[in-house]
Amino acid sequence: MNVLVTGTSGCLAHALLPKLCAHPDIARVTGIDRKPCAFRHDKFTAWVRDIRDPDMVRLLNGTDALVHLAFVVLKGRTATAAMAAINVHGSIRLFEAAAGVPRIIHLSSAAVYGHGEMLTEEAPFRPLPGFRYAAHKAALETYLERRRPDAIRLRPHVILGPHAQPLLKGLLRQPFYVRLPDPQPTLQCVHEDDVADAIVASLSTPGTGPFNLAGPERFAFRDMLLTVAPHARPIPPRVAAIALRLGHAIAGIGGEPGWLQGIHRPLTLDCGRARERLHWAPQHTLQATWADSAQRSR
Repeated sequence: MNVLVTGTSGCLAHALLPKLCAHPDIARVTGIDRKPCAFRHDKFTAWVRDIRDPDMVRLLNGTDALVHLAFVVLKGRTATAAMAAINVHGSIRLFEAAAGVPRIIHLSSAAVYGHGEMLTEEAPFRPLPGFRYAAHKAALETYLERRRPDAIRLRPHVILGPHAQPLLKGLLRQPFYVRLPDPQPTLQCVHEDDVADAIVASLSTPGTGPFNLAGPERFAFRDMLLTVAPHARPIPPRVAAIALRLGHAIAGIGGEPGWLQGIHRPLTLDCGRARERLHWAPQHTLQATWADSAQRSR
């Protein structure tokens, strides 16, 4: 099997590429990213390319499976139109170039749901207002539902681990948390290695469509932070919102203001479909996932 992976300099690729190259049924792995990829293996070839490059048609020739990870997660200084051009329009161009590829695996996100408790894959898309990342993921899923219903769409909850997004690692170390009334809204997370295992399982499964991915344990963000940083102090939601807006507007740091809404509302997933059809189950406990996320990236 020949596999092409986009976004190979990104966070999740650190966990995925070694698993793909160690798989006995995979003969070749091709990596695509706008930045150079540091990973090295005899089976792996890296190309510095934009997913919108017309050359993608040639690179996809002979590919048995496309794993699409590339995405602008944090807007930062990226213009709104440029973010959509990559995330939505660029991804659609990639999927069109992959018309002859038998297997497409798209990394979506639980953020497409917005909020809710123990949601199944049939729950409607309701991205939180102002959260462009989630809106872009939902737009791509809508496209794939219509044009490539045979594609696998993985919807992981917050991905943590040694190579987690720096913003998420920063949240685990911050000295403050948003003061919210009890009962606290609950969340889930999933270890990067468990997400990588789900992608590998998706290469050979006969299943199609969406799959939720999350660890079984639910937690409140406040409780998680106090476990890691016992001396963290509460701040009012309004102060947190102002700080996030200023940091985003002035320095382009942190997440978009819409990210903060996710702390105010519960989001938990029913992952029964992944268990039954992908034969997937997370191997990392919540405590182990938190501990790994506190490590420096390897």
